[in-house]
Amino acid sequence: MLTQKITKQLDVLKELENLNKCNLCPHFCGVNRTENRIGRCKATDKVKLALYSIHNFEEPCISGDKGSGTVFFSNCNLNCIYCQNYEISQLGKGKEITIEELAKVFLTQQEKNVENINLVTPTSYVPQIIQAIKTAKKQGLHIPIIYNTNSYENIETLKMLEGYIDIYLPDLKYAENELGKNYSNVKNYFEIATKAIQEMIRQVGTPKINENGIIQKGVIIRHLVLPNQIENSKKVLRWIKDDLPEDIYVSIMAQYFPSYKAKENKDLNRKLTQKEWNEIEDFVQELDIENGYIQELGEHEEEYVPKWDI
Repeated sequence: MLTQKITKQLDVLKELENLNKCNLCPHFCGVNRTENRIGRCKATDKVKLALYSIHNFEEPCISGDKGSGTVFFSNCNLNCIYCQNYEISQLGKGKEITIEELAKVFLTQQEKNVENINLVTPTSYVPQIIQAIKTAKKQGLHIPIIYNTNSYENIETLKMLEGYIDIYLPDLKYAENELGKNYSNVKNYFEIATKAIQEMIRQVGTPKINENGIIQKGVIIRHLVLPNQIENSKKVLRWIKDDLPEDIYVSIMAQYFPSYKAKENKDLNRKLTQKEWNEIEDFVQELDIENGYIQELGEHEEEYVPKWDI
């Protein structure tokens, strides 16, 4: 018993060593988060959670009838000027919790009969998340776990997650790196994100859907269409069509509205026009992308809640 306890403690220490000189994401800050120092994402060695809830408006194969058990982590390794959750991602709204408390959150979500555990913006907390998953599984966690990410990921960090994550939900934001620099303050977004997505597919493959229409394993790629950037969206979709397996799932989102600093940006300070959205819909048909979802374009900000077509 004592040997097992010591081994467990050593395993935890090994995982958390990654925080001593943090290179979890492509910024490679190298700061010692265990000394309460922060890098680009502003996270320390403590898990910071903004909220957890049941979300009924993810893609149909994720939410189903029971909803997705979302767990929103505070902070982010991108600085998107249009982030709709900027109070959480940029301003750090949330509460610090222990790894044991995070495991309890996972189990509490499962007790609500959700379809999955949906980890939103988890990159900064990968070592702690792995430990929480281990703890929760020993206590009965069995539903699929989703890694919901902006795709600005370090391949070595993703490899740490192999075997712990069932479903990857990466957002492929930009094919044009200049947009990544201007809108999210990152370099080489496209090269980094596409390699990350390929690693995710290597780990879990393309979607496996059960008899109830709910994804159990695989990758679904999301793309949010931005106003005045239709050509960027076309390049993103073209890469997915040309470079990924034919049965990959794509989720194309129309829910953009000006938020945070985007209200001050001349290219982003409006919603999509119907003409822009029609152009995207026509392009999807032209590419013959078969699997996935595309939102309807709402008339008001409040209508960004998805209405999905297969």
